[in-house]
Amino acid sequence: MLFPTIEFALFFMLVLPCTWLLNRRNELKKAMLVLASYVFYSFWSVPFLLLLFLSSVLNYAFGLLIGRSATAGLRKILVGIAVVCNLIPLCFFKYADFVSAQVQALGNLVGVAVGGGSTGLAVPVAISFLTFHGISYVVDVHRRKVEASRSLVDLLLYIAFFPHLVAGPIVRAAEFLGQLSRPCDSREIDLGRSALLILGGLFKKVVVASHLSILFVDPVFTHPQGYGSVDLILAMYAYAVVIYCDFSAYTDIAIGVAALLGYRFPRNFDQPYSALSLQDFWHRWHITLSTWLRDYLYVPLGGSRAGRWRTYRNLIVTMVLGGLWHGAGLQFVVWGALHGFGLAGERLLRESTDANGRFRAFLRSEAGQTIRFLLVFHFVCVAWVFFRAADVGTAVDYLTTIVVRTGHAAPVTATPLVIVLMLLGFLTQLLPLAAYGWANATYRRVHLAAQVGFAGLAIWSVTMLSPSGIAPFIYFAF
Repeated sequence: MLFPTIEFALFFMLVLPCTWLLNRRNELKKAMLVLASYVFYSFWSVPFLLLLFLSSVLNYAFGLLIGRSATAGLRKILVGIAVVCNLIPLCFFKYADFVSAQVQALGNLVGVAVGGGSTGLAVPVAISFLTFHGISYVVDVHRRKVEASRSLVDLLLYIAFFPHLVAGPIVRAAEFLGQLSRPCDSREIDLGRSALLILGGLFKKVVVASHLSILFVDPVFTHPQGYGSVDLILAMYAYAVVIYCDFSAYTDIAIGVAALLGYRFPRNFDQPYSALSLQDFWHRWHITLSTWLRDYLYVPLGGSRAGRWRTYRNLIVTMVLGGLWHGAGLQFVVWGALHGFGLAGERLLRESTDANGRFRAFLRSEAGQTIRFLLVFHFVCVAWVFFRAADVGTAVDYLTTIVVRTGHAAPVTATPLVIVLMLLGFLTQLLPLAAYGWANATYRRVHLAAQVGFAGLAIWSVTMLSPSGIAPFIYFAF
């Protein structure tokens, strides 16, 4: 079930009133939301509902055991077992075939036949996000950042809550479980903000991302040899727009939907393509993932506390594993490694020039900031080629073709509509927060009938402008 579909609209039109009708009966409301979330997930796979349930029960049990353990040593052992138990399904379903293929390839390289093959099993939708939520819960119980939930229903809802279940944002237990302890206050619901988030998300996904993908990005990346360097460069930029509009659309809709149900989710994007450094980019892009990687991987590895070179190592390892989390393919490892080495290189440059006041002053100047913006933006766009490509070889061919065909005359196939969609996509992430605040305030001031009319007109317009079929959100694959 996709957000921008009639099926989801009908589903949510049933869930929303039920939620508020049961609001004063909080336990019954939460049980209803658990059931609704399982129904939502069943549209992808009924058999994997068992995996969703068992994961929740396992983390609930480990949370209680860790919370009741008096000694730090026992808590450490229990949290280690819990993390391994969370990782086993992820590794089996998502990485078993990948590891088997790499072992066979290595064996062929040295002339040794290695047995094995594909498991033939589909990867459960949302298994990565499911794993991240489970791990963060048991680790935070171990760290005493959140109390172990004594309510199985609360943990079932935390793990399976349908707005964030499939593609995030990654919500920490400390951010969510406390909201379940009492009925929601309808006076805290910002209808205008929720409506604008959902409508904006629909526009970014249905109008910008879907059309750009179908009209330009998919054809160029599928057969790059058939296009000139200008089209290849434009498609690289266009994919940067597509992945931002696609993923930020999902999280915007998720935040808006959750807010209408009375629950708050953290922000997940903050003008990422305005970043002046890779570190700044990761403070702005998929914020809940980057902070998760920082708190549950980078810091346990030693963070920046173990000396300069170990800090660089920790940055690289964290980003490589973050890349591998996105997909079982070497292209994702390369994408993560590019960002890891880029972050380490930035830190090395910063530490090497800290004493050079003149250079630091230049970096802060308007010219220096412009150069930094251009370098970071193009580094991110080039790295996206590996993220989008089917494999490393295809990504290298894509980038090589740009260089080889530069200066060669070739027809440009990017239409004016494609350029307009790219500009609109970039504009959606360049608008300052003040613009959203003004739009929200304006929307709230008008009569309720006008609000409903505007929302209906916006949904109708998006429907009329949508392509014949809506592709799943990109992050559904992860």
